[in-house]
Amino acid sequence: MQFALDYFLWIKAFHLIAMICWFAGIFYLPRLFVYHAMADDQPSRERFKIMERKLYRGIMNPSMIVTVVLGLWMFMTNIDAYKGSGWMHAKLALVFLLIGYHHVCLSYMKKFAADANTKSDKFYRIFNEIPVFLLIAIVLLVIVKPF
Repeated sequence: MQFALDYFLWIKAFHLIAMICWFAGIFYLPRLFVYHAMADDQPSRERFKIMERKLYRGIMNPSMIVTVVLGLWMFMTNIDAYKGSGWMHAKLALVFLLIGYHHVCLSYMKKFAADANTKSDKFYRIFNEIPVFLLIAIVLLVIVKPF
């Protein structure tokens, strides 16, 4: 029994590490969009395209995949314990929203790559705040388990 608990804690630790890396990218990419939308010269715009692509493909995607896979692993390991947990259902709903946000970032990145962005830097400043609220809600649900 102790081995199973230790094993679960390792999975949870790596899940948390991957989630932190994912959020680092989710916080930074829209900030790059702010600066990209403000860029007024071609060399700057090209530099932002490279930075955005490398961040998305090199950090955000792998971190999201590891977070989701390890989260599903933990969930499936303890599925009976989570069946009646309202906090887990709420958390999963917020994680789905976060995955959606991740993919919306991809669509904005593609628009920037095609020089077809129509949104202002102010829009991206507001857009950048969305994951903050998701992070706060997810952490509170997991730690406090209010229902």
